[in-house]
Amino acid sequence: MIIPFYQVDAFTSRLFAGNPAAVCPLEAWLDDRLMQSIALENNLSETAFFVRNGAVYDLRWFTPACEVDLCGHATLASAFVVFEYLDCAAELVRFQTRSGELRVRRNGELLTMDFPARPPQPCDPSPALAAALGKPPRELGAARDYLAVYDSEDEVRALAPDMRALAALDRFAVIVTAPGKDADFVSRFFAPAHGVDEDPVTGSAHCTLVPYWAVRLGKTCLHALQVSARGGELWCELEGGRVFMSGHAVRYLEGKILLP
Repeated sequence: MIIPFYQVDAFTSRLFAGNPAAVCPLEAWLDDRLMQSIALENNLSETAFFVRNGAVYDLRWFTPACEVDLCGHATLASAFVVFEYLDCAAELVRFQTRSGELRVRRNGELLTMDFPARPPQPCDPSPALAAALGKPPRELGAARDYLAVYDSEDEVRALAPDMRALAALDRFAVIVTAPGKDADFVSRFFAPAHGVDEDPVTGSAHCTLVPYWAVRLGKTCLHALQVSARGGELWCELEGGRVFMSGHAVRYLEGKILLP
């Protein structure tokens, strides 16, 4: 069996930055265990698999450890593969996922994703989370993930979390954020319980970040930087219950996976 394989750097306009995602277009679904094994072998934060289903594509995402219900950068990378290799004339690609229908549209040099908002709800301080992060946040909220808010970009950049302690917490992952120096806000994302200690750039986290910062800053169009070691850049807009995230994508690798 031969499976097409693409590796795309998402949320960046240059190679070796942003978030690398593996993308595997399929003619039919593989066994779940096989897809999980491929994701583990790829050893990237996400591997995306999709199958064409009429006018849409059914899309799934796997970390090296598990399947997830929403992933931004691998969706952007999957749309890039559709636009560049499978349907070059298309202006819009529709994906059916565990989080409903997700749409990605060409927007000049950018690709714009339409995702559901996940606004955070305030929650009580967590001594365990503060200890795991190494510094208590000024504010804590939660949706799928914890949202830990700090006063400055420098604080966010300086965090060196205890990944084993983060993995023991009761949420999928932890987002840390603060006002940015060169953007409206900055963030980092940690999901060690799911095989990703620190994700370079995380679209799904912005489903929570954008509603929070839209309220705090009093505006719905926001410029975001994820300040991981690789770094990434997003232009976001909140519209009703949807978050629109725009970013670049760059091809790195084309190849084939050879299976017995």
